[in-house]
Amino acid sequence: MTTTSQRFFISYAGLDRPWAEWVGWHLERADHQVILDVWDWSTGDNFVERMDEALKQADAVVALFSKSYFDAERWTREEWTAAVARRERIIPLALEPLAAADTPHLLAPRLHKNLHGLDETAALAALREAINGGTRPTSPPIFPGKAPAAGPTEAEGRPKPRLPGSTGQPDVWNVRRRNPDFAGRETVIVRLRESLLSGQQAVVQALHGMGGIGKTQIALEYAHRFSGQYDLVWWIDAEQSDQIPVHYTELADRLGIAKPDAGSDPNALAVLHHLRTRQRWLIVLDNAEDPAQIAPWLPEGPGHVLITSRNHDWRGIAHPTGLDVFTRSDSLAYLGTRIPGTTAAQADALAQDLGDLPLALAQAAGVIGSGMTLDRYRQLLTGNTARILQEGDAPGYPAPLAATVGIATTRLDDNHPEATALLRLGAFLGPDPIPIAWLESARPHLSTIPGDPDDLMWLHTSLQHLGRYGLARIDHETFQIHRLTQAVLRDQSDSAQTERVRDDVTTILRTIEPGDPESPDSWPAWASLTSHLTAQHVLVADRPELRPTLQQAAVFLIRSGQPRTAVELLTSLRETWTAELGPDHPEVLTCTQYLGHATSDLGEFRSARPIIEDTLNRRRHTLGDNHSDTLQSANDLAAVLSELGDHAEAHRMHKDTLARRRCALGDDAPDTLQSAANLGGALNELGDHTEARRMLEDTLTRCHRTLGANHPHTLQTATNLAMALNGLGKYPESRRMQEDTLTRSHRTLGANHPHTLQTATNLATTLNHLGEHAEARRMQEDALTRSHRTLGANHPHTLLFTNSLAITLAELGKHTEARRMQEDTLARGRRTLGDDHPHTLLFTNSLAITLNQLGKHTEARRMQEDTLARGRRTLGDDHRHTLQSAFSIANTLHELRAYPDAAELLEDVRARQRRTLGDDHPDTLRTTRALARTLTAMGKRYAAQKLLAGKKPKRRLGRKRR
Repeated sequence: MTTTSQRFFISYAGLDRPWAEWVGWHLERADHQVILDVWDWSTGDNFVERMDEALKQADAVVALFSKSYFDAERWTREEWTAAVARRERIIPLALEPLAAADTPHLLAPRLHKNLHGLDETAALAALREAINGGTRPTSPPIFPGKAPAAGPTEAEGRPKPRLPGSTGQPDVWNVRRRNPDFAGRETVIVRLRESLLSGQQAVVQALHGMGGIGKTQIALEYAHRFSGQYDLVWWIDAEQSDQIPVHYTELADRLGIAKPDAGSDPNALAVLHHLRTRQRWLIVLDNAEDPAQIAPWLPEGPGHVLITSRNHDWRGIAHPTGLDVFTRSDSLAYLGTRIPGTTAAQADALAQDLGDLPLALAQAAGVIGSGMTLDRYRQLLTGNTARILQEGDAPGYPAPLAATVGIATTRLDDNHPEATALLRLGAFLGPDPIPIAWLESARPHLSTIPGDPDDLMWLHTSLQHLGRYGLARIDHETFQIHRLTQAVLRDQSDSAQTERVRDDVTTILRTIEPGDPESPDSWPAWASLTSHLTAQHVLVADRPELRPTLQQAAVFLIRSGQPRTAVELLTSLRETWTAELGPDHPEVLTCTQYLGHATSDLGEFRSARPIIEDTLNRRRHTLGDNHSDTLQSANDLAAVLSELGDHAEAHRMHKDTLARRRCALGDDAPDTLQSAANLGGALNELGDHTEARRMLEDTLTRCHRTLGANHPHTLQTATNLAMALNGLGKYPESRRMQEDTLTRSHRTLGANHPHTLQTATNLATTLNHLGEHAEARRMQEDALTRSHRTLGANHPHTLLFTNSLAITLAELGKHTEARRMQEDTLARGRRTLGDDHPHTLLFTNSLAITLNQLGKHTEARRMQEDTLARGRRTLGDDHRHTLQSAFSIANTLHELRAYPDAAELLEDVRARQRRTLGDDHPDTLRTTRALARTLTAMGKRYAAQKLLAGKKPKRRLGRKRR
């Protein structure tokens, strides 16, 4: 290569690391400097910062193009976009054939060199030409039909890599054929490769996990994928450890070092000695179970050892890597390939049922592909799990899942019956991790666990055995049994055994005390417990001793923003408890109250209202008007009426409930503060922001003193107060409060909690008023994405968030995009809320404003006049939203040159705003300026000047939507 030294940064996808090392090695041998992450960067480095430094320092970027290189969500995307933006020199090298569609448009025009399909000499020549540029030959070219041979050599320092993809299988090779159905696991394989390359001497990696998780399949794929990087690959079935020397003897024979009369142990030792002096070898010990018996047969030297095992305890022997099930995306990709025509929703549901376990997915694909519908398979999986899991051809796996579980359980039961009892008990809990502390606390009261209840080590010993047999995932705080393993074990239990285990499960769940479900500090513990209480097969509704726990779990689900799960749980509980206790029993009414609340949180206000009204009527009849439970139902009904747009009635009920709670509970009781915050919110909805501010400031002070700054009631009160400040035009003050509330909500409730999303959107609205539209857009897009995911596209809050984003887009001049979004939002709002709901009127007015900005004044006027008529009827003439609607019509009339009509309307709006908002409110000032503009257009310049006379020019905080 050229004698002029250059500095190259090698950009590649993780799977192409062998190519990166080959290119880097040869560039360094040509006296160039190479920046390659796996050579130059250390664990713990900031990847983005190091990459940015490398791109700045390099003379050129050598980009190794492959399909993996251009996969979405890869860091290489950041590399090549950064390089193109800086106009640095890029040297593209193609590692496989690429279609035009495979390459981003920014890089498609660039010429690249192909390295694929070449032998090493030709590939090296192509690399030289790519680096140095083409040169005319000084001697006759080599005859194209003859490919010069090139063998690997050793260089000082780093061993010379073999040319990836061109050498075929190693000379010494006994690995069975590749699985053509292998899919997913790319991250695992990349990390495995990096781990094996991390040391100079023999690196031993142990892949461990439950049966059916795909350990052997990953090892097989690794051996085939990286076969070109080894001179020797030898696969050993290590389940019977005493047969390992026999397998080494076969390898000795292949290497020509076997002594026929020496026996297996001496020949095996000869192989181990040989591997100490040989490079580029891989030994796979598949299905190894006993580390102590494997350790003497681990080779040493400059090669790699890969172990697969159910046993997780390889400390001191190998670097362990615990395998989990497929990611959901891997499951969907696999099912899409194996079961063509499956919809994404069908595949997702099946993957969920199968717990993303690779063996189960393979079996399901085999059964469905041979004459069974997917829906029928799911039905059988629910009704007769063990039976259906005996079916299905799963190439590469030694036995179906049911048999795999049965074999392991039988072996465990023969040797460790207390561990089997723990396994069966765990099978009747949920599929999520089970805290070990639960079992430690409940052990003296459990009837299904044999042995001494006072044995302090029973749990530790039993969990060790479950981990060794691959029947559970174990860590220092929890253990977890796969849902299909659980289902097989339940199917294998008789009715008497099942009832005894269910008694023990009830004992465990009843003794857990996570804390106050209203407090976010307790939510992690409640999340763990609730995941088991709500598991489909954990039947708890008929257990009276669990009713208080179940009611508190419902509170947790509601407060933590999980209404759908709450509705599913409460619907089941209500049906069971009503049949047993009657509809007026206090526990049934509490359950029904929570069901109404959760249904409302789902955005299904019309469905929630009769549930809440029925509960209120029954509580009034059985408990009286002033009972705390009755007042909670009254509070809930007022809240749902507000969501339905009946703000006047909601205000009346909140005011009455607050008075009763103050009398019964005192001014500082949490329920009283809740009512005060809700009444302040109702005043905001009615447009009485001054009174709302007074009440909410007092309530917020009390919340801080009695509940703390981070309590959900405090955060909601702060949000309501900030909206009152917004209504009063106090935008900077509102912004400061909302920024603080958003920070606290993120930290306390989480980024996806409905209150956090509401606060973020409200803050974005304030930023819009302050003219910071770009930042508002960023916040709204993030909140909207989260709301779609957590609440759904048709939830009223999602619709409000969408409308807010559309307004921002219009402020940024993106009127066409805003119109499309607003038309969709309006259609959904009419369908979900009705034509006269205040939110629907808001959506209509926003769309009309955008149409006006697009020059469609006649269409805008028609919509605005209808909206104004509905607003006056439902909100009143003086409501702020009604006045904003009238203001919008006046602007449209101005654009249509109907100046007298516009002036008359603006004069009326201004008079009402001066009376309700004051002369200095931003809305009033905006109307005054608009009226002056219209008067000027009418030729009444003196009247316009007089209107503005005495008014100091206000610093505009941002361009207002007309």
